[in-house]
Amino acid sequence: MIDIGANLTHSVFDGDLPEVLARARAAGVSVIVTGASVEESRKALSLGLPCTAGVHPHHARDCGPETIPALRELAKDPHVVAIGECGLDFNRNYSPHPDQEKWFVAQIELALSLSKPLFLHSRDAHPRFSQIISSYKPEKAVAHCFTGERDELHAYLDLGLYIGITGWICDERRGRHLIELVRDIPRDRLLLETDSPYLTPRDMRPQPKARRNEPAFLPHIARAVARALARPIEDIALETSRNARTLFGLHESGSSAAAQRPLAA
Repeated sequence: MIDIGANLTHSVFDGDLPEVLARARAAGVSVIVTGASVEESRKALSLGLPCTAGVHPHHARDCGPETIPALRELAKDPHVVAIGECGLDFNRNYSPHPDQEKWFVAQIELALSLSKPLFLHSRDAHPRFSQIISSYKPEKAVAHCFTGERDELHAYLDLGLYIGITGWICDERRGRHLIELVRDIPRDRLLLETDSPYLTPRDMRPQPKARRNEPAFLPHIARAVARALARPIEDIALETSRNARTLFGLHESGSSAAAQRPLAA
C-alpha cells in the first residue's frame, strides 16, 4: 500500500522518524514524502525516499527568481517523482491570490518542461484552480487531499486528474459526503494518502498521542474506502498502489533509480 503524501519533514517527526518509518514498514505501507517549500523539498530529498519538490500556496509570497531554478535542480534527482505540492489555497490566504496563481503556473510549466507529474493542492479555490489546470492540460497530476463537493470532483475527473483520499473520509462531521463521492472515482484514478501529521482519522480508537497522523495509519483509511465501495480492502490496496506507481512512474523498469528498487517505507 502506498501513502502518496506524508509530510515527514514536519518538526513533529524530528524525535522519532526512524520509529515512524519502522511502523509504516510493519503496516505494509510505502511512502512518498511531500515537499512544501524549497527548503522542505531539500529535507524530503535528504531522507532517501521518493518525494515531491515544490512550493505550497501558503509559501507563494516567499518565492522569487531563485525558486524555480532551485526546484529544477532538485528535480534532477530520480527520487523526486513529482513537482508540488503546488496549487491554490483561498481558505487560509496566507499568500495573496496573485502570488499564489503566479507561482502555481510557474510550477505547472516546470513540471511540463521536465515531464514530471504534478502534486496539486486546492482548497476553496474551485473553479479558479480548474481554469488554470485546463489551460495546461497536464497528462499526469493528482488532486491531493480531495475534500470538495461533487461538482469539484467531476471537474477534476474531466481534467484527467487522479484523486487522493485521506482520513477526511473517516470524519463523520465533515467527511461523510466523501463516502458517496468516492464511488464516482474510477478505479484507475483513486489514490490513498495520510497527509501526515495532519488529518488523523477521527474514528481511530484509541486516538494517537497529540492526534499526530502517520503513514502506518493508511490501512485504516483504506478500510474506510473499502467499506464505502463495498469491496475487499485487498482490492483497494492493490489498485491504489498500482495507480500510484503509474502516476509517479515507479513501475517503469529502468526509467529512474527510484523505479529500480522497491519503494522504501
